[in-house]
Amino acid sequence: MSSRFPDDTALDAIAAQLRSLPTLGDDDVRGLLAESQAAPAGPATGRLVEQQLVVVLEAVLARRSPDLDLMDLYQEGSVAATVAVNEYVARGGKPDSLRPYVRRVVEKFLDDVIEREEAQRVADELLIANVKLLDAAEVVLRRRLEREPTTLELAGALNWTPEAVDIIGRTLHAARTEYDSDIVQYLDDADDDLGDGTGRE
Repeated sequence: MSSRFPDDTALDAIAAQLRSLPTLGDDDVRGLLAESQAAPAGPATGRLVEQQLVVVLEAVLARRSPDLDLMDLYQEGSVAATVAVNEYVARGGKPDSLRPYVRRVVEKFLDDVIEREEAQRVADELLIANVKLLDAAEVVLRRRLEREPTTLELAGALNWTPEAVDIIGRTLHAARTEYDSDIVQYLDDADDDLGDGTGRE
């Protein structure tokens, strides 16, 4: 049976890698924070970020859904964790509050990412539905009028504004152009066929 989450194998590998990291105590973190303040681009900052990636993984797994690319979400969360660690170092935060701070930043950031992606998905679905409606209306009116329908005629038939017809129409015509160009590349190969099923030598 295939997994509903194709990223599971990659995430399992990340989890195993994170489990292999040595656990740092408050004194260790305090030392790394001091080193990171002195050299923000140094290895201490990298170690601090590395220790917080488990927070990212936990946040991603808590939000898992078949509609989400979990590896992309993990990458987004890793960037957020890196920014959060750098900000925490710059603020001179205490060792025992680093992880809660990073967790808050990562979780809020991932929630915003998911919300934006969902809004974009809904918008894309609505656009596709409207493109199909406009395409169908163009076909019907073209047959009825025996000519290309005007923007106003399409707007009246669909109960849209002329501006909406223009916007959706540009998307529809761009899709048609791309579709046609995709087919043309296959026609080039057919030019080598002489009509008898054999290619030109």
